[in-house]
Amino acid sequence: MSHIKSNCFSAFALIVLAGCSATLHAQASAAKTPIIAPLAIVKKAPVTENELKRWSHLDLLKDSIPGMSVDKAYAELLQGKTGKKVIVGIVDSGVDIEHEDLKGMIWTNPKEIPGNGIDDDKNGFIDDVHGWNFLGNAVHENLELTRVVKKGDNGSAEYKNALAQYNEKYEKALKDKQQVDFLLEVHNTIKKQLNKTTYKLEDLSTITSTDPKVERSKMIMTQIFTNAGPTFDPEAELKEYSDQVYNELNYNLNKEFDGRKAVGDNPEDIKDNHYGNNIVFGPEKEEALHGTHVAGIIAQVRGNNLGGDGISNNVEILTVRAVPDGDEYDKDIALAIRYAVDNGAKVINGSFGKSFSPHKQWVYDAIKYAAKKDVLIVHAAGNDGYNIDETKNINYPNDSEDNIKEYTNNVITIGAINKEYGEHVVAGFSNFGKINVDVFAPGEEIYATVPNNKYKYLQGTSMASPNAAGVAALIRSYYPKLKASQVKQILMDSGVALPAKVVLGENPNPDQEAVAVSSAESSKTAKMVNAYNALLMAEKMSKK
Repeated sequence: MSHIKSNCFSAFALIVLAGCSATLHAQASAAKTPIIAPLAIVKKAPVTENELKRWSHLDLLKDSIPGMSVDKAYAELLQGKTGKKVIVGIVDSGVDIEHEDLKGMIWTNPKEIPGNGIDDDKNGFIDDVHGWNFLGNAVHENLELTRVVKKGDNGSAEYKNALAQYNEKYEKALKDKQQVDFLLEVHNTIKKQLNKTTYKLEDLSTITSTDPKVERSKMIMTQIFTNAGPTFDPEAELKEYSDQVYNELNYNLNKEFDGRKAVGDNPEDIKDNHYGNNIVFGPEKEEALHGTHVAGIIAQVRGNNLGGDGISNNVEILTVRAVPDGDEYDKDIALAIRYAVDNGAKVINGSFGKSFSPHKQWVYDAIKYAAKKDVLIVHAAGNDGYNIDETKNINYPNDSEDNIKEYTNNVITIGAINKEYGEHVVAGFSNFGKINVDVFAPGEEIYATVPNNKYKYLQGTSMASPNAAGVAALIRSYYPKLKASQVKQILMDSGVALPAKVVLGENPNPDQEAVAVSSAESSKTAKMVNAYNALLMAEKMSKK
């Protein structure tokens, strides 16, 4: 399936690939009554900038936007209540723990004395004050299918499958390179005409030229701006798109590249388990963009007039860096889950995934270990627009060894929705599956923290997962006696229904209207996470 970039589409890649809208609907509901399957009520006003920055917190009834009713939950259900602190493990690319909007939200190991070079708590990790970095100074990596191909033909079906997918991905990457090079040329032509790096849609109308190249560039960039919306920044988004494509060719699919050398361990030996360092944002803060965004969705400080708002400020973020630019190693993920569990995490967010998992049993064992310790694992469904119930599309790690029957009840898999309730509410990039996707959460145009005190809109099931994890943390904060399996069931059962029919996956024929299918095909529940409903159900369940 995917490395970290694939779980976090750049806004530009989304613009290039897709962009359709649908009529918004809403449903009336009495105070402290669960929000149920919506009726059609058309939203007349466009989404404001303030709504866009926090749409995932808004309410379908009040705002006609399919957010998770977080603001409503705080206003009507949590006033005057005091919750318990919940440690949330972020297994990701690292977190900028010094970000201005995450201050006071970072976990500190109470058993470790900072900077003394001693393993005070004797857990095998020296000075692990705010978590652990299992990647050390490594940043880029191969995809797992590249690593399988590099090992050579062993006659297995796995090798043949990996080789076929490798060739397909490599050809696509070459085509993407042609596209991004062309778009960079268009952008540079516009910059030269305007004599500035940053420009908006209205600036394009000032360009007059008889040069066909200039006119063509103006037309193309106008179309991109029209599809992109108010947050589009051509310089930043094109760079991100370019970096993604070139990283694929230079690192992810490059069979000559060895990203593990910098770590210094043996990734094939699970017992070689004390490596890495305590610098949880990694060797370059900018490379912790993904993990910092994920952490912010859950925990950025509410109501401080900085950036966006997190879902719960009763959390402590425990960072475990284990996801590179490329595919994560099974060993790192297994050890990262165990580390987070051993240090008190009650919710672990996993916004990563891949198509091949040579040592999946190590990860399965770690997930089962988390289950024994009553820890909920929230996992992103992936961004290929695939039905992951089909064996060829499995998204690892998963909670089923045969892709049908669950071996544990502490993993919840999250698909992504956008802000437009209707047939197109499921994000086109989101994976789906009525067996292996549990529920959906907001995952398109999500505004949150990125390194060096900055903020950004990102999209992907990577963003949907922490939205669901944030609601899970809310439940565990105010109803700490509920078990991980109960919290999972609450998130699923209390959700607001998707429309009866939805479009699933990317439209293969953009010139034709996409075909909507029964929403029962989307996931186990055909629902969207709702914090208000979840807290009502948690209250009821806790009294039983």
